[in-house]
Amino acid sequence: MAVSRIDHIGIAVESLEKTIPFYRDVLELELLSIEEVPSQKVRVAMFAIGNSRIELLEPTSPESPIAKAIEKRGQGVHHIAYAVDSAAAEIESFIEKGIRMIDAAPRTGAGGSRIAFVHPSDSGKVLTELCEHEQAEEEN
Repeated sequence: MAVSRIDHIGIAVESLEKTIPFYRDVLELELLSIEEVPSQKVRVAMFAIGNSRIELLEPTSPESPIAKAIEKRGQGVHHIAYAVDSAAAEIESFIEKGIRMIDAAPRTGAGGSRIAFVHPSDSGKVLTELCEHEQAEEEN
């Protein structure tokens, strides 16, 4: 598997406005961006920490997967994302190894990344994301 590092840890939150100050002002992490990902019905705040990131996910709709996760389990860690060279190649590799995928093909995630999720029942009940970035972004 071509996993190079933990790309980010996704944290489900009810409100970016209420949560950002802890990460920015208390932990003193650099706020990289805030964006909406309409296809996922979320607003995302991304923070740098070492060569990884923390992703805060706020639902923008009650039908959002994040809204449903908060309703079921409350706020907190939602997923761990691993950086990969090719999300499509890793999906194929995982399927060949008998691993169930939520996504049969990569989809667009925050920052224009190509992402795919592994079914949590095949990853120790941890929602696992494969995350591919453009080469230029990886070098920054």
